[in-house]
Amino acid sequence: MTSIALKSFIGLRQTAAEKTHFTMQAKPISPNSSNRRTLQVKAAKTSPKVTGRNLRVAVIGGGPAGGAAAETLAKGGVETFLIERKMDNCKPCGGAIPLCMVGEFDLPLDIIDRRVTKMKMISPSNVAVDIGQTLKPHEYIGMVRREVLDQYLRNRASENGATVINGLFLKMDKPGDGEAPYVLHYTEYDGKAGGAGVKKTMEVDAVIGADGANSRVAKSIDAGDYEYAIAFQERIKIPDDKMVYYENLAEMYVGDDVSPDFYGWVFPKCDHVAVGTGTVTHKGDIKKFQLATRNRAKDKILGGKILRVEAHPIPEHPRPRRLAGRVALVGDAAGYVTKCSGEGIYFAAKSGRMCAEAIVEGSENGKRMVNEADLRTYLEKWDKTYWPTYKVLDVLQKVFYRSNPAREAFVEMCADEYVQKMTFDSYLYKRVVPGNPWEDLKLAVNTIGSLVRANALRREMEKITV
Repeated sequence: MTSIALKSFIGLRQTAAEKTHFTMQAKPISPNSSNRRTLQVKAAKTSPKVTGRNLRVAVIGGGPAGGAAAETLAKGGVETFLIERKMDNCKPCGGAIPLCMVGEFDLPLDIIDRRVTKMKMISPSNVAVDIGQTLKPHEYIGMVRREVLDQYLRNRASENGATVINGLFLKMDKPGDGEAPYVLHYTEYDGKAGGAGVKKTMEVDAVIGADGANSRVAKSIDAGDYEYAIAFQERIKIPDDKMVYYENLAEMYVGDDVSPDFYGWVFPKCDHVAVGTGTVTHKGDIKKFQLATRNRAKDKILGGKILRVEAHPIPEHPRPRRLAGRVALVGDAAGYVTKCSGEGIYFAAKSGRMCAEAIVEGSENGKRMVNEADLRTYLEKWDKTYWPTYKVLDVLQKVFYRSNPAREAFVEMCADEYVQKMTFDSYLYKRVVPGNPWEDLKLAVNTIGSLVRANALRREMEKITV
């Protein structure tokens, strides 16, 4: 199922509904043969101008994807509406963001709770490997609380002209012809109707679905289903002397006890830690895995008080369909969460911005109508830029998360300085970093050695079990 989804991730075929107007122009083929001419075909914009107003776009969902999209649209001259149901939503999310996101999205440092410069990767047998020795003095992994980050991005979108609505998107009426509006049905909450809300409608020219893994916008365009993981997290207030240990340190635990196909984590926040885990294959056992994660870290979180318990689905691969007409999906709604690491915040914000940029460019800053071809440029650019990252992490998860011996090999491999450098460079700056051929060869040999030892261990363990 995963391989099928990855193949579909490359892009969607052009539909017949896309409108392109071609013009032909005569052009000399060389300076010395001016009488010999050829026909050059050029594409010209045929979308009509929007009269009496600017292009109207609704962004459904106010997380990183929706906030980034709404801000970009508003800055680009598009009349923008952002609809979010839970303005104080605390999504169960590890909250790690790469260094490049801080600069790229101009995030203020005061919304970053912790700057992690050290990590511990802990194997099934509790062998711990310290990671972070290759980081430069200015490099770190940012730790944020989603309720803080999301609110900041929504506020910035509002400051740039977006209309932010506290509302629940219900359904969407599709247009009868190519340029008619979409009619959105939603419930608006303003505190004046006893919490019940007021049902309203809105006409818009395009829609960006940024409403998460259970996206109603995705259902509206028959985007198809995907495998998903359940993430379960507890926010735990631990004694101050124990919090010092996690000042700039994050922990990741691997093993069948904490998850058969993912990992458990302890990530530091402003005044507490987030302890969690996730799984795709054994969702019904998620509380058992969470208990095991707490037990693995019990000495370091002893005396802690649980402040909040959170759970949420996380997509495992892109949806089969991410675009239909003038409706596009971004972030979790599109399925942009990486395998192996489960990272999604940066990719959510980035996809929201890229989709909005495609609309701004296609509409000539809100002055023209857009069509599916305009939104398709976002998908093509996204797939070209990030497909290698998703593919590499998918392979890593299949190789190293399949058994405890393989996880032991994975943790052993993480001790290698070259592996750490390549991993952090790829994560912090969101690119697949080209390696040193000689070091790559040594890494391949060491990896094979680790896997051989892991398989030997597995066979011995099977003998003991029998």
